[in-house]
Amino acid sequence: MGEFSKYISSVRRSVPTPKDMVKDGKCLFGTFDKEFETMELLKIEHPTSAPEFLKKFKLTQWEAVEVHLEEGVLLAAVCDMGIFGLNLHVFYDKRKRKVFSWNTNLKSKDTVIAPNLLSGAITEAETPKSSLRYINNFQDGKAQINGHHQDGINSIAYEFEVERLSKPSVVSIPFADMDVRHRPLYSQKDFFKASGTLTFNGETFHTTESSTAIIDDHRGYYPRRAHYDWVTTMGVHEADGEKKWFAFNLTRNQSINQDKYNENLIWFEGSTSLLPPVTFTRNPETANFKDGAVWDIKDEHDMVNITFHVYDIFRMITHLKPIVNIDYFVAFGELKGYVRDEDGKKYILDGMMGMGEDKTMLL
Repeated sequence: MGEFSKYISSVRRSVPTPKDMVKDGKCLFGTFDKEFETMELLKIEHPTSAPEFLKKFKLTQWEAVEVHLEEGVLLAAVCDMGIFGLNLHVFYDKRKRKVFSWNTNLKSKDTVIAPNLLSGAITEAETPKSSLRYINNFQDGKAQINGHHQDGINSIAYEFEVERLSKPSVVSIPFADMDVRHRPLYSQKDFFKASGTLTFNGETFHTTESSTAIIDDHRGYYPRRAHYDWVTTMGVHEADGEKKWFAFNLTRNQSINQDKYNENLIWFEGSTSLLPPVTFTRNPETANFKDGAVWDIKDEHDMVNITFHVYDIFRMITHLKPIVNIDYFVAFGELKGYVRDEDGKKYILDGMMGMGEDKTMLL
């Protein structure tokens, strides 16, 4: 163990993954070393205070991918909010420092969320204007993603194959006292090498040797009033004249115990190093975004000290009072600062791509 490992709870060390995430109406919590074979969250007994027949409308599920190319960054997601579904594409053109976006709502029943990430399980959604399909073979460390979206002005289409570079991050986080209610937030995130093409408004971009992706499989019962913050980077990090695969994930959500239950880590090729809880501060608040906006992300032990300079954001504001209120922002820009691994080694981030989310929900 390194000198900073003392700041990492033992609960954050991964344990062998059982077959079933839910058993006898209760959910497992903790950090796990691979995919669950079954994740039937609708079998949890009374995960929320709502009547049982309503819990399918309280379950949020999505599969999302972020792909980092030399020219830009793609975010593509199929989301089932229980009440409605969503097919979302966001492309950040790094050359112009500008966000382009497409999103189409559809019925919840018309979104397909894979039951797991194994043996070709499929997540997909299709509308007259859009499609997105994941073929998941995480038992082999692989997945395929293809899709398109268009409106009257802009269009995007892509095909990617990804291959795992590191260990997965698999967490089940309690959002309520476990003795009272089994209300989980499950997330699996993986760091991949990406190969394929993306065509944006007729211009085709090809992956390179340094192209990377992160897939996020996400399922949970958010509180009626919910908020989370997130920031990531991915790619190749150069230090001491050596280039290595490198990515990190930093999230702050409504975990009842931030030290024991979080998903913060650094990915290296074939290994990971865990990070403690972090906090986010923004100037100005994202809803008031303007040029020069800055996010600061820090921990209490000097393992994370990041300044995220935001160049542009995607906004999705949905206010259907009193049923649904969502303020969702995706930010793109450039990082400065550093993270440390558990040995105390510092990784300077200056100039690396930054991508983050700021989401508040009333569901």
